[in-house]
Amino acid sequence: MARIHVCSESDLPDGEAIKIDSPLSPIAVIRSGGDLYAVTDRCSHGNASMSEGYIEDDGTVECPLHAARFCLKTGAALCQPATDPLSTYPVVVEEGAIYVELPETV
Repeated sequence: MARIHVCSESDLPDGEAIKIDSPLSPIAVIRSGGDLYAVTDRCSHGNASMSEGYIEDDGTVECPLHAARFCLKTGAALCQPATDPLSTYPVVVEEGAIYVELPETV
């Protein structure tokens, strides 16, 4: 897998997100409940940045434009108007740094 450096672990507090560029597409890296998640930054329903969405305590993120919600763990669309899931990516923390792992085909 290819790795992309996101930021220092201390630079991403709980309930916050950061947008990073990748060879695939922009990715939102989100800390929720102490866990780290990486999902496609663009909502599957419209052109909205998920890193600007509302991070909920139940492990979901809500699109800032149309209120579609997605599971951070699986990327599944949980309500209308979205029906398609977000892509998810593994997140690794090494020596205090956060990385997102991308498929080798990138």
